[in-house]
Amino acid sequence: MSPRSGEAPPSPAPLGVPVLDSHTHLDIQGGDPAAALERAAAVGVTRVVQVGCDVPSSVWAADLAAAHPSVAATVALHPNDAPAPVGAASLDAALDEIAALAARPEVRGIGETGLDYYRTGPEGVAAQEKSFRAHIQLAKQHDKALVIHDRDAHADVFRVLESEGAPSRVVFHCYSGDAEMARRCADAGYVMSFAGNITFKNAQSLRDAAAVAPKDLLLVETDGPFLTPMPYRGRPNAPYLIPLIVRALAEVRGEDVDELAAAIWSTGERIFGPAA
Repeated sequence: MSPRSGEAPPSPAPLGVPVLDSHTHLDIQGGDPAAALERAAAVGVTRVVQVGCDVPSSVWAADLAAAHPSVAATVALHPNDAPAPVGAASLDAALDEIAALAARPEVRGIGETGLDYYRTGPEGVAAQEKSFRAHIQLAKQHDKALVIHDRDAHADVFRVLESEGAPSRVVFHCYSGDAEMARRCADAGYVMSFAGNITFKNAQSLRDAAAVAPKDLLLVETDGPFLTPMPYRGRPNAPYLIPLIVRALAEVRGEDVDELAAAIWSTGERIFGPAA
């Protein structure tokens, strides 16, 4: 996906209870990361998870987290990167680089990894699955959260998780399933992270899933600069817009915003550990 264009949306009203952005890409958003973190904190988003998608961005994420206590890093090869990794001579070499990064204390998760059958065709499936399996083992080896990218691949994602044995903490980033899949995730104890697309007109299946997901298995994310919530769809997304997603999620679930935010914070600390 390409970065969004146009003017950045205005800051929303601050949340009354702090919350985290469980999945963002400050490196793609550009600008000064410190300024982005400050703008997010001003509206109650006091922690962010910076996500790696290849070797260079994973190094960037780990270094950012080392410099900013409010940032947790995850490191991985995005499934679309697995067939031809950026910054490495081969998939095996790239996985070795990710394995070395995984040992760093500021790295709190392994991801985003998984399967994507939308952007990578059948010729890339074997590399994606090999990479996914390796990341699952890394998460278990280092006792870190597994952050899953699942696009048009629900059945195979569950198959690989079950055959490898899932880590103790699993997050379906940018949850894209329906209510039935949400119940399956809940039965397995998998966390579902909802993004700005929960506000899109054509996303009723996501809202149905969000309505049935247990409160203690919920996170929110921007996936910035992508998936900007309404009414700013198509403009750049960033962590400071998380309050729009929290309020939309609370409305879908018929819950108090502050109570939901507190539950999300608690889940974030359980999944990614306390802030440094």
